[in-house]
Amino acid sequence: MNNALLALAGAIVAVTGTLLAPILSQRVLARVQTEQFERQQRSADAQWLREQRVAEVEKRRACYVTANSGYRRYRIELMKYLWLVHKGEATAQARADLEETRLSMHTAFAEAQMVASDAVLGELDAMTATLAGAYSRTLHLEEGNPHPGWAFEEIQAELLELGDRWRNMRGLMRADLGVDPGPAGP
Repeated sequence: MNNALLALAGAIVAVTGTLLAPILSQRVLARVQTEQFERQQRSADAQWLREQRVAEVEKRRACYVTANSGYRRYRIELMKYLWLVHKGEATAQARADLEETRLSMHTAFAEAQMVASDAVLGELDAMTATLAGAYSRTLHLEEGNPHPGWAFEEIQAELLELGDRWRNMRGLMRADLGVDPGPAGP
């Protein structure tokens, strides 16, 4: 009888194993699929973050291009207008051109306030203040009521000095975008 009990126990274990194998394999398969799904999800999240960073850098790059262009154009237009005021040849069209470029610069500055890094924004703030001061002094000069010590030559010198400051800001913009700032040059 001993052998019969052993055979019966063996048969019970074999039948139980056969019946439980699909259930256990299903659980193992479910665990593997869950882990695989989680890995895919982490990979998709990482890809999304990379795409977001690229989009953010591209948005800042476009903003910096617009700001760079707007500020440079405004500075040049202000220098031209200052020269016309100095020669006594300022016209309504020249003033309208100056106002158009000034508004474009302010639009570029408004966009930069939303996306620029703190370092770049600090430089843009300083440039804006300097340009606003030069604009105001130029208008006072045109009206024949210049601020003491701010004749044509001083305003022109201040606008020319902005070129040096511009190189610093350009370097900050490039560094913020992960581009080599390059040598300080014209």
